[in-house]
Amino acid sequence: MTFSMKRVMAIFQKDMKDLYKNMYVSSTILMPLIFAFFYGRMDDLTVEVHFVVINLTLAIVTAFLQCSIIAEEKEKNTLRGLMLSPATIPEILGGKSLVTFILTAITIILCTMLTGYEPTNIGIIAIAIVISSLFYIALGTLMGLISRTVIEASVLILPVMFIFGFGSMFVPFAEQYPILSVIDYLPNIQLVELAAAVEAGSGFGDVLGNLGIIVAWVIIGMIATVIVFKKRELDE
Repeated sequence: MTFSMKRVMAIFQKDMKDLYKNMYVSSTILMPLIFAFFYGRMDDLTVEVHFVVINLTLAIVTAFLQCSIIAEEKEKNTLRGLMLSPATIPEILGGKSLVTFILTAITIILCTMLTGYEPTNIGIIAIAIVISSLFYIALGTLMGLISRTVIEASVLILPVMFIFGFGSMFVPFAEQYPILSVIDYLPNIQLVELAAAVEAGSGFGDVLGNLGIIVAWVIIGMIATVIVFKKRELDE
């Protein structure tokens, strides 16, 4: 079966309408903007502070939004209909992910404007954020498939928000507690390290290691999502 952009856009338009009606979910976009507003009033913000807001956006907006979209489909018993429709997995997940990706991009742009973040090499940073967003979309989809309702999704996504949104707070403890050294390999920490390296003058080749780790997380997230999706397709 060939990939159909028409089916992707049809799913995208439907989800945009549903999201517009669900103020509880769409209002989560305000949280990182509020953080960005208050941080923006401070002087001499470090790269780490800027990326607290960006990582918070990826955890709250990207992951939670995607999780809620999928969970709502399950709660309304409409996801099963999509699974049985002519639409393929890439078309279904692509259409639903497009909503989240666009809203994430808009939110991050607004946040960087509020905090005054102007990266030395915007190209590298943009690539890193786009790749990172793919991981959070995959993670949100996975959590949504596991959840039965939007309320349950809201509870399940809380640890994700905490670990990936505020995970950088635990980095100083990694030296004291070796078991926490795994934190250094989380995609949010890699994103901060990449941004700091770019500000220090590093080029694309110098941050390939950071990008490689983030890409690995994306691949793992996508594989897990497809496996669970296929399982739900057979079970329900």
